[in-house]
Amino acid sequence: MSGATAAAYEWLYREFTDGVDETWLYATFVQGLSPQEALRRIGVAPGPLEDSGFGVAAYAARGGTVLIECGWAGIIYDMAGRLSAGTSAAAVIATVKREDFAYCVDGRLVTTFDLYSYSLREGSDPDRLHAEVEDLGLNDGDPLEFPDDPISRALALAERATGVHLSAARYGGPALIGSTDHLEPYR
Repeated sequence: MSGATAAAYEWLYREFTDGVDETWLYATFVQGLSPQEALRRIGVAPGPLEDSGFGVAAYAARGGTVLIECGWAGIIYDMAGRLSAGTSAAAVIATVKREDFAYCVDGRLVTTFDLYSYSLREGSDPDRLHAEVEDLGLNDGDPLEFPDDPISRALALAERATGVHLSAARYGGPALIGSTDHLEPYR
């Protein structure tokens, strides 16, 4: 696993956080897949976004692809299992209503947890990333104290789990995009 830190993803967290600290970020890191294959697996054809503006951007990253969703449905978070067939995928969702992490391997949910309640994690092997969670300070060992910047920490955990690194330079470069208007719940 990589040694990614929260500081390495502070820029991505800030990119999707507004002036009143509300965040709307859906990101999925997929090991070893090209942007084209990642979009194909979730049923998104490369092309322009439709009038709604809802879609997915697939960024070629070191070690695989990172998907960023433009919309409110969390499609790429919910499809992490499908994306992980034959590989691994880690998904982070951060909205005003929900902040979760999920890690899937070969189509199976290994672990998932709310960023503020790691002790309630679930999955087929919920402790698989425990050492990394501890190292990143995402563990809620003290229920009265929440971790600082849990979203940046979760993004670093996604990199550690999959080995996929998205740099600010790659994010600033071209991405393969496609509309999600034809997918539930948008259609």
